[in-house]
Amino acid sequence: MVAWKRVERAIARRLGGQRVPVSGRAGQPDVDHPYLSVEVKSRKQLPRWLHAAVRQAVRSARGRVPVVVLHEWRQPHNDDIVLLRLCDFLALLSTLRVTPVDHHAWSTGQPTGSQSNEIEGGLTSHK
Repeated sequence: MVAWKRVERAIARRLGGQRVPVSGRAGQPDVDHPYLSVEVKSRKQLPRWLHAAVRQAVRSARGRVPVVVLHEWRQPHNDDIVLLRLCDFLALLSTLRVTPVDHHAWSTGQPTGSQSNEIEGGLTSHK
């Protein structure tokens, strides 16, 4: 099996989802999951500065979730990329009450209709 397929399968297992075969993707993410849209990118090596940023976040976390925010100069902050280690992401997910919601709520951060009552503290309750 090709290395990137093994990585996708491993990530799908860790997240509680299922890998979507390339032949059946047609605009779908790499991992089928009830409330995450997962794209898996595997590289032989990630940039050293990225590893250093994660190490810095971990060192200063002191019992909190270590997060790195990647901002591209002169771009809106809503487009910044939030980076967490997978182990920290899984721990964070386990502490939240997460309810699957429709694509509109995930993409806009604005719940529609009855979803505003379902999201109490979930991942879509960002400001």
